[in-house]
Amino acid sequence: MASLQLRRESSMDQQESPRSPEAKLGMKVEDLWGVQEPKLSPNEKLNACFESIPVSAFPLAPQGIEIKSDASLAEAVQILAQNKILSAPVVDVNAPDDATWIDRYIGIVEFAGIAIWILQQVESEPPSPRSPSSPSGTYFAVSINGMTSAVGLGTLGPEDASITSGDFFEALTSSKFYKNTKVVRDISGTFRWAPFLALQKSNSFLTMLLLLSKYKMKSVPVVDLGDGKINNIITQSAVIHMLAECTGFHWFESWGTKKLLEIGLPTMSPKEIIKVHEDQPVLQAFKLMRKNRIGGVPVVESGGKKAIGNISLRDVQFLLTAPEIYRDYRSITAKNFLIAVKNYLEKHDKRSPMLSGTVTCKRDKTIKELIQTLDSEKIHRMYVVDDDGNLEGVITLRDIISRLVHEPHGYFGDFFDGVLPLPENCRV
Repeated sequence: MASLQLRRESSMDQQESPRSPEAKLGMKVEDLWGVQEPKLSPNEKLNACFESIPVSAFPLAPQGIEIKSDASLAEAVQILAQNKILSAPVVDVNAPDDATWIDRYIGIVEFAGIAIWILQQVESEPPSPRSPSSPSGTYFAVSINGMTSAVGLGTLGPEDASITSGDFFEALTSSKFYKNTKVVRDISGTFRWAPFLALQKSNSFLTMLLLLSKYKMKSVPVVDLGDGKINNIITQSAVIHMLAECTGFHWFESWGTKKLLEIGLPTMSPKEIIKVHEDQPVLQAFKLMRKNRIGGVPVVESGGKKAIGNISLRDVQFLLTAPEIYRDYRSITAKNFLIAVKNYLEKHDKRSPMLSGTVTCKRDKTIKELIQTLDSEKIHRMYVVDDDGNLEGVITLRDIISRLVHEPHGYFGDFFDGVLPLPENCRV
């Protein structure tokens, strides 16, 4: 016990008595790390430590944002964009005050689903959202119909770029069709809802980490059974920030000082990288994200292997909240999209991560260096390049968390039996 106390005091000195709530949590792991069985491997020690900490110990996020079930799609987009979040839980406005959490929350609305909704509109032939006499409404209908065959065939090439000129999204976002479409009532059958799988405050930290990594959840709500409401929402980004705050602790340094190659990152070969070329329509980027269930793709130069930018699911907001920035473009290619968004952000949000350009690293970086860069730049993926700047791989937040812990055999048991089912007729 004396050695444990000395170790803790040393850590306290290093961290100047924890500098943040995340560092305080790191200290809990440090204490548990020091009393683990010596015969356990470092990875097994981490699993045991995180299994011993309840998820309620994770620092609370800023007051949670919720979207009402009778909100329009336009309102949902604005709420997500203004609060700079990727997703938010949907609250059933018809639920009684004493409803349990499973009756209160319908699901999670996210930019991933909104991107898919847009693509589904251009793959179908809905009625014109404005009256037939409206020039922009007619243009919108013609654009939709013109894209139907092109989008449905698979890859959108440079020859398809002209099917969405700068006026396309202005017509969409100013239409009654967009403004009046309700989050639940009108699109519950076609929207890609994220399943509402919530943790109780007593569930373990390990359970949360596995859901965010192996089970590909981008955020995990934590519910308070007492009042039937969400107590916290833990995101992949929040976990990465916690890890960045744990620099100096023995448990973190023993893992974080390993080089990417030592822990098997990146997991893909250069040929497996999913990318979009700069002269392809920006919608192709969102198609690739939908098809491969990923959160972002690099934009590469035509005929080359160097990345000139990145498009992620959260960037769909720029198509819907600022469509006027594309007004002068005859086509919204991936490159034009990046240029227009950069110009817009330079005027409205100079702190945006999108202005920092494509952030890359080499394979000889340590996992700690990678975490610190991802956290400071507020980005969700890092592109690995060779000495010539050619793409060699992609490392996401999920990849990093998946290397921190592993799932013991039979760990979840019947845990997933309580997951709220997707809406009827949902197409995922």
